[in-house]
Amino acid sequence: MDDKEKFEMEFVIQASPALIYTYISTPSGLSEWFADNVNSRGELFTFIWDGSEEQAKLLTKKSGERVKYRWLEDDEEGSSCYFEIRIQVDEITKDVSLMITDFAEDDEIEEAKMLWTNQIGSLKQVLGSR
Repeated sequence: MDDKEKFEMEFVIQASPALIYTYISTPSGLSEWFADNVNSRGELFTFIWDGSEEQAKLLTKKSGERVKYRWLEDDEEGSSCYFEIRIQVDEITKDVSLMITDFAEDDEIEEAKMLWTNQIGSLKQVLGSR
């Protein structure tokens, strides 16, 4: 049983979906904005921040569209939690948005949202987006 609550966020981002996809799906791209360093071996991604490591399993990826990961700690606990980064393009305006789906403890949702806001801010800087 999961104690964590699902939450979703949307960030408008001015960059091409193909470029954004590189930054959300590859270790080198993720190292630019998400973590200090990222390594992968097959479906297993190791994220490194200030010397601490977290491992996540790549659950699904659809080229140019989305990636979904599950932290190994959640996987081992039988949790169905995951985090997904999805690129959404408005058919009419062609505006590009990043849709984030994640899970956090009830009392940690605001903190998690702030963390994502900061991370996406870093991504926008890397991409030269406003």
